[in-house]
Amino acid sequence: MLINLTFIRELVRRFYEDEVPRLSAELAYYFLLSLFPFLIFLMTLLAYLPIPHEDVLSVVRQYAPEEALHLIETNIHRIMDYQNGKLLSISIVGAIWSASNGMNAIVRAFNRAYGVEENRPFWLARGVSVLLTFGLIFVIIVALVLPVFGKMIGLFLFSVFGFSKEFLTLWNAFRWVISSLILLIVFTALYYFAPNKKLRCANVIRGAIFATIGWIITSLAFSYYVNNFVNYTAMYGSLGGIIILMIWFYLSGMIIVLGGEMNAIFDCEREGRRRER
Repeated sequence: MLINLTFIRELVRRFYEDEVPRLSAELAYYFLLSLFPFLIFLMTLLAYLPIPHEDVLSVVRQYAPEEALHLIETNIHRIMDYQNGKLLSISIVGAIWSASNGMNAIVRAFNRAYGVEENRPFWLARGVSVLLTFGLIFVIIVALVLPVFGKMIGLFLFSVFGFSKEFLTLWNAFRWVISSLILLIVFTALYYFAPNKKLRCANVIRGAIFATIGWIITSLAFSYYVNNFVNYTAMYGSLGGIIILMIWFYLSGMIIVLGGEMNAIFDCEREGRRRER
């Protein structure tokens, strides 16, 4: 199915009928709620690896608005100042539970998109959310580690074999391509496992591609807009960073939900039916 006027009309219809803005706001709330427990877990865990947290932040710095990034960095520095083994064990529980709530909200949004009921037992539905959370944590760590180690490998090859500076530039660009591919894998797994419906990877890849490209473009555009045209601190004072972070999460949630809605439309077209309300 090609993206045509009929597809756009159906997507707009679903946008309002499925209350995508409300679902995006719900996801933004859960993203914010799980962010700092997750950061505590992630940064405390990475403290045991030979990776400076500044290198990790450089990955986030590509997309996040400056004020939101400042808020995240401030809390990360506090976390690193007080990190210990007990903090790691406590943060695991908090991060998994909070993030699984966000995953659970995503599951409900996708079930609504496909028009299916959540008839799985509570423990199974929550287990799927927890497993998706573990998978997300693992993939995020890999996504953060690869660019860092990729930089080390590129510098090593540059110094040992005497490659030109153009090689180092191409190598750095290749590292970010890998990060984008990992992001695509995350969205593909999310769209495949989350709905209470049997799907194939080929059935969800288009929504995953949309979510990957859409999230990167939206994040960069929003970051540019915030950094150059508005001053939320002047309007909201010390809450400016939180407001920017919430808006960023809101836009991210909307991109994720729209990707699921697109996959649901493709699914209806493939089965030769139209979802009724």
